[in-house]
Amino acid sequence: MTEIDVLIIGGGPAGLAAAIAAHEAGCRKVLLLEREPALGGILRQCIHAGFGMHVFKEDLTGPEYAHRFVQRFHALGLSAQCNTMVLSVTPDREVTTVSPTFGLQRFRAKAVVLAMGCRERTRGALRVPGWRPAGIYPAGLAQRFMNLDGWMPGRRVVILGSGDIGLIMARRMTLEGAQVLACVELMPFSSGLTRNVVQCLDDYDIPLLLSHTVIDIHGRERLEAVTIAQVDDQRRPLPGTERRLACDTLLLSVGLIPENELSCAAGVGISAITCGPLVDESLQTSVPGIFACGNVLHVHDLVDHVTVESEEAGRQAARYAQEGQQARGSDIRVRDGAGVRGLVPQTVCAARVTDGVPLMFRPSAVFKDAAAVVRIDGEEVLRKRSRIMTPGEMVRLVVPKDTLERYVGAAELTVEVES
Repeated sequence: MTEIDVLIIGGGPAGLAAAIAAHEAGCRKVLLLEREPALGGILRQCIHAGFGMHVFKEDLTGPEYAHRFVQRFHALGLSAQCNTMVLSVTPDREVTTVSPTFGLQRFRAKAVVLAMGCRERTRGALRVPGWRPAGIYPAGLAQRFMNLDGWMPGRRVVILGSGDIGLIMARRMTLEGAQVLACVELMPFSSGLTRNVVQCLDDYDIPLLLSHTVIDIHGRERLEAVTIAQVDDQRRPLPGTERRLACDTLLLSVGLIPENELSCAAGVGISAITCGPLVDESLQTSVPGIFACGNVLHVHDLVDHVTVESEEAGRQAARYAQEGQQARGSDIRVRDGAGVRGLVPQTVCAARVTDGVPLMFRPSAVFKDAAAVVRIDGEEVLRKRSRIMTPGEMVRLVVPKDTLERYVGAAELTVEVES
């Protein structure tokens, strides 16, 4: 059994930022575990630009953004084990791993940071009728094939869903000579960033078919075609709107799911809305000493927000490792109001805040000329206006420390969208 101060699971942008922050907060026995052969996580395959605008004030590619943190990680002399799979995490923060280099290992950590990221929803979750031919891929897998392995998934492409990875892959495959026939989205709005709709679809004349879905898959050995149809307000296909598109590739960009098998096994409470851990203002889960950040907590749209959040998780984990569990006052329950979905964190202890508390959520629909309003026990404490809010773009509000200190003992904090 190896004793560790702060153990971080996941070597992507969240894990790297948390490890660096924990070290800079004074912890010297920090260990990062990563199942891939190299650090950087999903950013290694994201060769497009658009990263770092908030953190570095520069427009970087994913590998460039990750490289800056990997360089900083190694410059500080921090330890990482790649090709290492975490088998289990216990509520007592005992972690069991296996790797080709080190074999079976066990660690006991004073604090654990969960930074495992997320995975893609697959065809099995969609229940689309048809055979199981070759040529159907999650969009992120196709991205890995192209950008890391140098394989071209297909030549005539339909994309189901309008998540950011699917939008980016529409452009990527077009640039490599494929014909992207359409991006088909079930909802009446895109689930990706507006800038990606403009830069990846509009700029390449790729149609975005809102309120449409794939209702049938054709082909046995290799995908031959898909049938799409328009859907009604209840998301049911409308008879007479069917259209068959001949294609050899179907990319699925239908949502991301936080990787929380380890979290559940450790007894961490999980949100039914975000599918990530329930956390307080310090990003500590329901299990003392276990913290969560990044896409394992809730799926972000910008890696810059992942970095800022994970740095806070690393600092709080270091504080826990150095001081242990601190006494808490009464918690304010954080509740989704009208137009709000998936608020994080879920509880705030006003007596324990050391800085302003960020609140992050996704709007439940498209709102124009709207305001996000924060109320504590019914009293408005913060209002932020926006020209437009969409489910594809997260809203981030910071409630100041002095505001929260005036509401020690309050019962409920609510955020709602007013249009």
